[in-house]
Amino acid sequence: MAARQSRMRFVLTLSAFLASAMSASLPALAQQKTGPGIVPNDDALTWHGITLYGVIDIGLQYDTHSAPFSPYRPAASGNIVRQNDSQSVVGLTPSNMGQSRIGLQGIEALNEEWSAVFQLETFFNPQSGEIADSLKSLAVNNGQALAKQSIGVDGSSAGQAFQTAYAGLSSARFGTLTFGRQVTLLSEGTIKYDPNYNATAFGLLGASNTYSGAGSSETNRLDSTAKYFLRFNDLAHFAALYKFNGSNGAGNTAVQADIGGAYAGLSVDAYYSKVNSAITASSLTAAQVAQLPALGYASSNSLAATISDNTTYAVMALYDAEPLKFFGGYLHIKYANPSNPLSAGFTDIGGYVLAFVSNTAYNNSKTVQVYWTGVRYTVIPGLDLTAAYYGYRQNAYGSGTQAGCSTSAHSTCSGSFEAFSFDADYRFTKHFDAYLGAMYSGVHDGVASGYLYSTNINPTIGVRYKF
Repeated sequence: MAARQSRMRFVLTLSAFLASAMSASLPALAQQKTGPGIVPNDDALTWHGITLYGVIDIGLQYDTHSAPFSPYRPAASGNIVRQNDSQSVVGLTPSNMGQSRIGLQGIEALNEEWSAVFQLETFFNPQSGEIADSLKSLAVNNGQALAKQSIGVDGSSAGQAFQTAYAGLSSARFGTLTFGRQVTLLSEGTIKYDPNYNATAFGLLGASNTYSGAGSSETNRLDSTAKYFLRFNDLAHFAALYKFNGSNGAGNTAVQADIGGAYAGLSVDAYYSKVNSAITASSLTAAQVAQLPALGYASSNSLAATISDNTTYAVMALYDAEPLKFFGGYLHIKYANPSNPLSAGFTDIGGYVLAFVSNTAYNNSKTVQVYWTGVRYTVIPGLDLTAAYYGYRQNAYGSGTQAGCSTSAHSTCSGSFEAFSFDADYRFTKHFDAYLGAMYSGVHDGVASGYLYSTNINPTIGVRYKF
């Protein structure tokens, strides 16, 4: 108890120091944006239309209930309460406000109508120097009991050289068409309409990419995609995405669509997503690890997985009434058994092998409803205060003795999650900002099944440099 109180005093002292520094600094300019067809800032590192850019985000976090932090997961900590949280933890955490990354983007005018565009981007963890690798954070827990595990969370970062890699053509009149490994439309939507802009330390949508990934953390970015975006007179827009599987059949394909508009400070988007044979990876149990030698797989890159066909509908909105911005969103995600099952031995992203696969987890469809709201207040130029609420609810989808249950006895019982957060972000300049805040999260009933603890609070402070 004394050690915990000492750590808390340490975090609170640093928080007070940072708050004082933030209030005494100078106003800042707008943050730099990147993306297809965006002209670089005047002070950007641009040469012949190619811009080098990056973000380094690192801070200090205390968690009331957590597993030991991971050097591999992009956020290092869990941020929200997770099943293997076994102790209080304090340490350095990266990418609390935005993903630490380095990249190149380019735009080259071909004629008066068309430009060629490209982007390459790599994620890294500044506290460990590791390339971001969510699946490795799972693999290192293979065979370990919950109380002995470190943070392990599935995601689309699996040690690849590039998290984003696309090229294409852009026209103000005909739209932008790009091909490669790209962020999905739904993920772009949650970044825009989350009051915390997908900050991992201060919101559900950033802490768990399951929802921006339309039901699976691995599908908020997708390989082998074609993506199209068209804007109509700054009032409305349409976008579509398709993932190819490099083979016949619908397995491992995905389709998404987005239609939206903006007028007089109000912006609204509606989304549809269907992901076939979506993968949700997990660590291996001790019994599964014992079987690996006979199967010919190595523990260091083997995982278990649940396969599903995920269908998502979503609507999101924001209203800009400066100095206030109001945000809200709703997703309806349906999980069903896959029409095209995957076999054990399937190679997942990053070269990880799915040694054990379940294709029958959803004999009864699982439905998750995700919702959030929040407000962002610009107190003075450069200083934003954000308050947000996030929640989700799942139905009871078990059968037999588990049918219709509403307790924590089984993960198939109905249940819910909730999170509240408050944070402050001050931009000293367009390149450098500092932040502090905290998020409370809690699980109930079926969502809490198997959890060592049911709540977490994560006071966090940090700095971010962008170039």
